[in-house]
Amino acid sequence: MNNLTKEERTIENSIDSLVPVSGDKRNRVESIIARARKNKAISLRIAEYDLEKLKEKAKNDGIPYQTLISMVLHKYITNELVEKSELLKFIQLLKNKETV
Repeated sequence: MNNLTKEERTIENSIDSLVPVSGDKRNRVESIIARARKNKAISLRIAEYDLEKLKEKAKNDGIPYQTLISMVLHKYITNELVEKSELLKFIQLLKNKETV
């Protein structure tokens, strides 16, 4: 239990309040999980400069560049990838709210 993250400890502590899922909903969830675990090889054309930069960033993060590409694509399709300019606008809006 000492190796659990904070989130994992929270889940473990609330295990008694979790409700099992059955029927069609369970089948849908299991299907999504099964598809998410499958990796598919693709061929991708990318600008040489972009590939060099990806490899540099991946090396600095200590991960393979293919993993970095996969992570970025996943964040994009799950709306977790945020543009820096949009984040800066949001921060500015928050600052303006605090001064009002």
